[in-house]
Order: sequence, then structure tokens, then C-alpha cells
Amino acid sequence: MSTQAAEGAAQATRAAIDAYLSRLSQRDLEGAVQVFAESAEFNAPGSSAVPWSGLRTGREGVMTFFTTLHEYLKPEEFTVTHIVVDGEQGVIIGHLRDTVKATGKPLVTPFAAHVTVVDGKIARYHLFEDTHALHRAVTDD
Repeated sequence: MSTQAAEGAAQATRAAIDAYLSRLSQRDLEGAVQVFAESAEFNAPGSSAVPWSGLRTGREGVMTFFTTLHEYLKPEEFTVTHIVVDGEQGVIIGHLRDTVKATGKPLVTPFAAHVTVVDGKIARYHLFEDTHALHRAVTDD
């Protein structure tokens, strides 16, 4: 990839990440989902006790992730501390704090999301967080 092509890819990646985060901060889930490609892969690994965990595909799958997440969690803080971009690859780093509605337990975890942007849309999204803390927050374990 030429330097100019790499710079263009990096700009498109950063623009997609910024659009996604902006829409999330405005609680515009429909808009956030539109930043994803039609065939996107969205992976949020975790315990089977966590209803929103797992691999989802397509915009419909991404929307299912977010609607399920919001059914179970009351968001309190979502802070992005770093965004690193290299061509089509991006990493979003931060921390979050939520309350699990059913248990009243707090969920506090750092997170990182590895994003791949193709043709200006998020094609792959892999979320990394403290899945053990998440399991403990949603269960009686």
C-alpha cells in the first residue's frame, strides 16, 4: 500500500471511529449502527450468563447487541482515553462504569475495541473487557 493510500485508509478509519463514538455519546443507536458495514462482524466475548455476549453479524446483529445491552445495564460512564489508528485498523481504549439493572451491582472495567474499517464502514469490531467482572456483576457468583 502506498503512503498516500495508507494515509487515506487511516483517515477513513479515524472518521468511522469518530462517527461511531459521537453517535454513541448522543445515545443515537440507529446512527451508530449505520457506521457498520451491512456484513459486519461484531464480537463481544464473554460468559453465557451475559445475554449480550457473543459473536453477532450484520447491522441487525450489532443493533441486537446494543438493545440487549441497554435492557440489562444502566450506563453511568463511558470514557475513551486513546484512539490508535494504523491504516484500516483502529483501537479504542478506555474504561466504563455501569449498573446491572437486575442485580444493582456495579460493572467497572477497562476496555479496548479493535476495529477494522473497509470502504468507510466498520467491518469488524472485537471488544475486549474484564469478562470475569462482567460475569460477577450479572450473576450471584
